[in-house]
Amino acid sequence: MRKVVMLHGVNHNMFGKRDPKQYGTITLDEINNNLFNLGKELGIEIEPHQSNSEGEFVDFIHKAVLDKVDGVLINAGAWTHYSYAMRDALLMLECPIIELHMSNVHARDEFRHFSVISDIATGVIVGLGSDVYTLGLRALYNRDFKK
Repeated sequence: MRKVVMLHGVNHNMFGKRDPKQYGTITLDEINNNLFNLGKELGIEIEPHQSNSEGEFVDFIHKAVLDKVDGVLINAGAWTHYSYAMRDALLMLECPIIELHMSNVHARDEFRHFSVISDIATGVIVGLGSDVYTLGLRALYNRDFKK
């Protein structure tokens, strides 16, 4: 069975309470359950992680490297825009990386228009609400796992 790690960044544990205009009312548990259900359908094991600590987040990436996972879905939150430590860790991966953002980061604050991940990611999905997570998993499956 293929294994995909889902990396949820800073403040994502507050989904459902945090700025519903940008993120809706879905909770992190609901997002993960949607991924688990689709993963079961596609024959993919989902391993989700969330942290508000950048160092712990990098440790999750290191674990994915050592475990030789088949793919990574990542919504790093604010770290997307400045965490070179996270980027350096992601560069060690030998699997596809899909960058995800529930809001349209290009229609928000200017600092959100830049990502330290996008140029090393296999693909980027933004602005489609919580659907970005299942779309990202489907993209991995269709592009890299279906072969």
